[in-house]
Amino acid sequence: MTADDVRESAAALARQALGLPELAHARTVAAYVSVGSEPGTLALLDALRARGARVLLPALLPDNDLDWGAYEGEESLTRVRHGAKMALLEPSGPRLGPDAVTEADVVLLPGLAVDARGMRLGRGGGSYDRVLARLDRAGARPALVVLLYDTEVVARVPAEPHDRPVHAVVTPSGVRRFG
Repeated sequence: MTADDVRESAAALARQALGLPELAHARTVAAYVSVGSEPGTLALLDALRARGARVLLPALLPDNDLDWGAYEGEESLTRVRHGAKMALLEPSGPRLGPDAVTEADVVLLPGLAVDARGMRLGRGGGSYDRVLARLDRAGARPALVVLLYDTEVVARVPAEPHDRPVHAVVTPSGVRRFG
C-alpha cells in the first residue's frame, strides 16, 4: 500500500469505528497504536478523546503482558524498543497497572486476521490472550472489537481452547458483527 492508501484506510477505519454504538457510549476505551503495516489508529484515538472518552494504551512488559497508560494525544507517546522486537509507541505518562483494562467499556484489539466465527489471529506473543483472560477473571464484559483491513477477514483461522471470539471487526469498508 502507498502512504496515501494507508492514510485513506486509517481515515475510513476511524469513520467506521466511530459509528459503532459501543464506542459512542464508551467512557473508557482500551486501544493500541498501530505499528508496521497495521491499519492506522491515531485518527481514531484522537477522535475518541475529542468525544470525551478516556483512552488507555498498552505498554509491553518484559513477560509480554501489558500494562496501561492514558493517551493524551500523539505528543504523549514515546517510542520504546523491546529487545529484538519492533519498536512500539507507548504512553509516556504514569502506568496504571495490568488490571486497568478491566475498566474499559470497549477493547480495541490488533490482529492479523479474524474469521467468520469471530476468532482473532494475533501475532503469537500472547499479550492479548492475557488481557482477555484478565477480563474474564474480573468478570468484565467490554465489547471486543478488532481493527483490520478488508482482506484480513477470512474464512477460518486456527483457534486454541483458550481463544475467545470477538464481538465485531471493523474494516475501512464496514463492520461485521459476530453472535
